[in-house]
Amino acid sequence: MHGEGDRPISEILQELCEQDSVRIGDIIDRFGGRAFGALLFVFSIPNLLPLPPGSSTILGAPLLLLAPQLALGVSGPWLPRFVDNRSLSGADLDKAFGRLIPWVQRVERISRPRIELFFGAIGDRIIGAICSALAFVLILPIPLGNLLPALTIGFFGFALFSRDGIFAVVGYVLAGVSAFLIYLAADVVIDGVRLLVNWFGAA
Repeated sequence: MHGEGDRPISEILQELCEQDSVRIGDIIDRFGGRAFGALLFVFSIPNLLPLPPGSSTILGAPLLLLAPQLALGVSGPWLPRFVDNRSLSGADLDKAFGRLIPWVQRVERISRPRIELFFGAIGDRIIGAICSALAFVLILPIPLGNLLPALTIGFFGFALFSRDGIFAVVGYVLAGVSAFLIYLAADVVIDGVRLLVNWFGAA
C-alpha cells in the first residue's frame, strides 16, 4: 500500500477505525512519507484519555523505537517484524481514537503548511531528540506524569505530519514546560533522598 498524499490524518484514522483489522505495517504504509509524524501523534494522543493503568507504558514503548529513528535521520520508520505484523482491530482503534477524531478535524481546519524552517534535516532531528526524551518519561509510572509529555509529543507529531510550524512552536513551548516540571520533580526526589539518608545517619 502506498502513501496517501495530502489527505488529513483524521480521514485516514476514520478509515482505519472502520476496518475489521489492520496490520501495524499497513498503518505505516497508509501514512506514507508522513508516517513518523502520524505515528508520534497516534501513539501519544490516546494518553490524554482516561485509560487503564499501564496503558501509557504500552503506548510509549513504540515511541521509544520511533522517536530515536527520527532523531538519527532515518528515512522511514522501522519496527521489529513481530510488531509490524501485529494486527489491531478497528473496534480497538475506534475506542482509542473515536472520541478524538472530531477534535482532530477541528484542528485540521486551521492547520496548513507554514514556517517550514522548523522542519527539514536538522529540524526533524531536533524534534526527534526531544520526543525521545519525553517518550522515556511517558513510560514511567508517574501519576498524571504522562499528560504533558504525551501532549507535547502529540503537537510535534501533528506538526511533522502537516508541516505546520505553528504547532512546532507550541510543541517547543510545551517541551520547555515539561523540562521545567521534570527538573522540579527530580529536585524534590533528590531532596527527599537526602533527608532519608540524613535521618538514617543520625539514628
